[in-house]
Amino acid sequence: MKGAALVNAYYQTEEIMYQPRRLKEEFAALGAELEIVSAEAFPFLVENGKLCSALADCDFIVFWDKDKYLLAAAEARGIPTFNGWFGVTTCDDKMLTFLALADHGIPMPKTLPGLLCYRPERSVLPAAVARVEQEFGYPLVVKESYGSLGRGDYLVHDRGELLSVMEQVRMKPHLFQEFIRESAGRDLRVIVVGDEALGGMVRISGGDFRSNLARGGRSEPYPVDEETAALAVRIAKILKLDYCGIDFLFGKDGLTVCEVNSNAFFMGFEHTTGINVAKKYAEHILRTLDARRK
Repeated sequence: MKGAALVNAYYQTEEIMYQPRRLKEEFAALGAELEIVSAEAFPFLVENGKLCSALADCDFIVFWDKDKYLLAAAEARGIPTFNGWFGVTTCDDKMLTFLALADHGIPMPKTLPGLLCYRPERSVLPAAVARVEQEFGYPLVVKESYGSLGRGDYLVHDRGELLSVMEQVRMKPHLFQEFIRESAGRDLRVIVVGDEALGGMVRISGGDFRSNLARGGRSEPYPVDEETAALAVRIAKILKLDYCGIDFLFGKDGLTVCEVNSNAFFMGFEHTTGINVAKKYAEHILRTLDARRK
């Protein structure tokens, strides 16, 4: 059994590369080969009207990137991908994530899609400002739809800040969201692999409203009860994800979804909880491939 872990060409920090390297170790322990392949190798090509692939001999791809074109190409060639196109592209866009989860009984903060401006000479519409204020009051959260590690998230306290942020993001996909005061600087990361919620980790900020470890926060293990585990698995199923990290906020009425990460880093999770995420994911992939062959 041979697979490829496909990683972004330009973004290969130690924190990012920890995941494919750990997976390579665990696949080897299970008797399977996993080659780490950078997208700079241009693994797919359309030539003479045909889609060609340098990964044609791979039995599977562990996709550790967000490049939807590479994913679409891999699936068009019939190569099993973990995760697949729908899950990765939906989670990459925070607004698409909330739209996909809507009407499924999933607890989520009130969310309003931002208006996308295509004309740089236009300013923010006063009516849009009024609508946002009417829906949320202050403080509220503005998020760029594409971003990770807390980048592109803004906590807005008054109209002046709101106008400034809206001008800044008006030509980018973005959303407005209620601020969950009870969870300020604290959230719960639950890792899901297949049909199993592996465990939880509470992330606590060092003074920021965002609790990402990359922003200086700390983490503690968190016991995940059956209800939370079932909710996490259901979210993963709706989004068609084999693997994900789901971030929950602690609302006054219970947990509510903050975001879902199809390529969630698990270095901090493994170190905090002692759970071998890489082994669980490798086992799930091999088990899934074996079931498909039968």
